[in-house]
Amino acid sequence: MPVFMPWPPAGECTWAASPDLRLPDLSATPREEVGRRIARHVLDRCDGDETLMALLRASVTNPAAAQRTREIFATQLGPAVVAIAPDDAAARAGLVAAQVLGLGLALTRYVLRLPPIVAMDRDTVVDWLAPTLQHYLTGTRRRTG
Repeated sequence: MPVFMPWPPAGECTWAASPDLRLPDLSATPREEVGRRIARHVLDRCDGDETLMALLRASVTNPAAAQRTREIFATQLGPAVVAIAPDDAAARAGLVAAQVLGLGLALTRYVLRLPPIVAMDRDTVVDWLAPTLQHYLTGTRRRTG
């Protein structure tokens, strides 16, 4: 009976991949346009960076890759969000990352390749995604209870 060996063996792999998200300077973007700007930028990055997509795919099952992904977003997305929305910046950055990575755009369009999402042209994706990102970046949280 074959023995299952996890790959890579524990402790033998570190993720050196360090994709640069090349986030735009959002402080120079009109506040009402930041969601659309991020949505377009995410599509550009995902379409053109196989290293980023490989890291995202690996992050689903590899703890070291998941940690590297968290580091990249903390060091690159975090400061970009602080520049436009310093209140609750960590929560806002986390929500943006979840929307565009998690079970959001990158995973569904580029990894899982869900047909309805893949079939959308870029402008349609931006039109659907931008309002949510806009709210995460500039909206207010409605408190309940």
